[in-house]
Order: sequence, then structure tokens, then C-alpha cells
Amino acid sequence: MGEQTQTTQTGHDFALTSILCTTITPASTGSAELSNTPVQTLSHPSKIPFRPRKIKKLSPDDCDFTEIIAVSENPNPSVTITTGAANPTKLKFVRSRALKVYRIVARSLSSNGEVEIALRYLRAADPILGSLIDMHEAPTFDNFGTPFLALTRSILYQQLAFKAGTSIYTRFITLCGGEKGVVPDIVLALTPQQLRQIGVSGRKANYLHDLCRKYKNEILSDTAIVNMDDKSLFTMLTMVNGIGSWSVHMFMIFSLHRPDVLPINDLGVRKGVQFLYNLEHLPRPSQMLQLCEKWKPYRSVAAWYMWRFVEAKGASSCAAAVAAGS
Repeated sequence: MGEQTQTTQTGHDFALTSILCTTITPASTGSAELSNTPVQTLSHPSKIPFRPRKIKKLSPDDCDFTEIIAVSENPNPSVTITTGAANPTKLKFVRSRALKVYRIVARSLSSNGEVEIALRYLRAADPILGSLIDMHEAPTFDNFGTPFLALTRSILYQQLAFKAGTSIYTRFITLCGGEKGVVPDIVLALTPQQLRQIGVSGRKANYLHDLCRKYKNEILSDTAIVNMDDKSLFTMLTMVNGIGSWSVHMFMIFSLHRPDVLPINDLGVRKGVQFLYNLEHLPRPSQMLQLCEKWKPYRSVAAWYMWRFVEAKGASSCAAAVAAGS
């Protein structure tokens, strides 16, 4: 009494290495006869590594055999048909679980053509946002000089209207001898009284000096800031007095042109998401991450459109305008 096994192949470069059928004759014959019959495979020789994939044991009532199937890590399926007296026909589909994972690596938004790539991606990922993108011009991301200069500018503009902030910033630049003079040593040498005379509060003077000390002690540097990943940069910059999460997010978007920054605490971005998806309530910061997940890895660009959307609705997004220098 024996079994016949036939293997057919339905995918290219997929190897079903072997099916080993072990058959024991019933005890009523008076002796147990063991036969191991390897089944011929139709696949060509392959150097693809194999590993045991599935071990299936059937009870004696069904059929007395143990089947071991080894498959390669290949996405194409193979079909195995086993026929026998006890179990006339078994049809089994075996598929590999090897997955191809594609990850988009976004570049700086000031890189040539990166904004156009971001817009194509966002249109495909979120058609609702795509409609909004088509209503506005593409964003531009301008440079504010060195990271240190951009950070001092961010501190000086905090909680001020754009016009008032610009006035104080212009006087500050003059006091330092021009933008090239805005370096840690010169700013640290400015006394609180000198800064107060140009409209800088004592608290902001303390923030500026703390930033300078972080540079002097080499905790921060322009080179380190440019080369840090987003998470490390956020951690290091929020160690500076007066620089919180919102300031870091604005700095990362508008000064470093990082592509995947979502300012979850920015009121303008939250309002934009509410308007975009017709939400009844303003989304909480914790909800923003889930709602905007589809925008990765270009959430900075999507946030820019949220500010434009809010402006078109007549709501205020002046804080972002200050950060963008407009």
C-alpha cells in the first residue's frame, strides 16, 4: 500500500525542496514495513537558503505520515497536491512571509526638487489635502543664516507681533555690528542693560545668554545642530532656557528645512486639520499624530498648507508667519 505525491509550481524562482512521506503498513499484516520515498521536485537547483516552514502531523485515522515542508523566502506561492488511500486528495497552499518594505527617505526641503516630490507624495497619500495643495502656490523655505542666528531671532520674536519683533531684531543686529557679529562671544558680552535699551526684556536677555553659554561649553554648536537627527535635536534645544517645543518645531521647519516635523501644539496647524477634515472639535495634540500619520515623511509641508488654509478662512496664524519671516 503506498502513496503518490505530485508537486506543481506556480511561481517563478520558488523552490519546494522536498516532501518526505513515511508510510507504515497496518499491524494486521503481521509486520511493520517502513519506506521513505523522497518525492521528485520540478524546481531547478537553487542556492536560495531554505528553512523548515511547517510541520503537520495527522492522526492515524486520517493517514499515518509526517510532512515537512521547507520553503525559500520568496513571495511566489507553490501548490502541493497529496493523494493517498486514507486521504484521497489534500490541496495546500504555502506562501512565504517575506515582505519587501519600502521606506521613503526625505531630504531637506531646500534640496533641489524636494518640495515637488513632497507635493506629489502628499496628493497621493491624502486626496483631501491634495485638493488644498492645488489651491495654493508651492511653499518656499528661506535661509536665516547660521543656526545660532536663527535661534537668537526665534527668542527675540517670542510673543511679539511681527512688526514689533522686527523692530527689536533690527536694533539687536545693529548692536552686534551686523548679522555676522551675532556669535556667542559677542552676544554673551552684551549686558542686560544694553539689551533692555533696545527693547529686549530681562527674561529674554537671560534666554540669549543661556544659549550662548551652551555654545561656549560646546553642548551645542552649529555643526552639531545641522547633523543631529530630529529627536536628538529636540531634546538638546529644549534644554536651553526659553526654547520650548513650539520654538524647536518652527526652527526645524523654517531654518533647518527638516521635512517631517509636525507642530502638534501649534494652534494654526490644529485649526487647519479641523477645517480640512470637518471635525466638530479642535483636535488635541495627542490626536494630531494619528490624524496626520498619512502625511509622513512630509508633515512639515502639510503643516505649511494648514497655515495657508487657516489664513484663507480668515483665522489667525501670525505666530507661524513670524517664524517664517513673513
